[in-house]
Amino acid sequence: MARVSFLFVLLAALATISNAFAPAPAFGCVTRPETALPVKIKIVVGDGEPIESAIRRFKREVSKSGHLIELRHKRYFENSQERAKRKVKEARMRKKFERMQKRRTANRV
Repeated sequence: MARVSFLFVLLAALATISNAFAPAPAFGCVTRPETALPVKIKIVVGDGEPIESAIRRFKREVSKSGHLIELRHKRYFENSQERAKRKVKEARMRKKFERMQKRRTANRV
């Protein structure tokens, strides 16, 4: 029971973190209503499982979902040219890691 309540506290902390990346409204500007993110991350905690491993699995699921990265990108305004440059850079890094992974798997055989 304590583990379940701890996970609810952890989820509440995640919601607070996601609000931390929201841009602050400028002085005198009309604020827009907050939008809810469709975050549906769920982990099942076993009876004898240590809470540290559950937290580690939860963090891994959060990072795999990509919500925090998206929130970091939306923290500041990014025009279309900057967005295109970032996407090209991310694609370059992704291809580089794929080549490295391919080399590693080829060396194992």
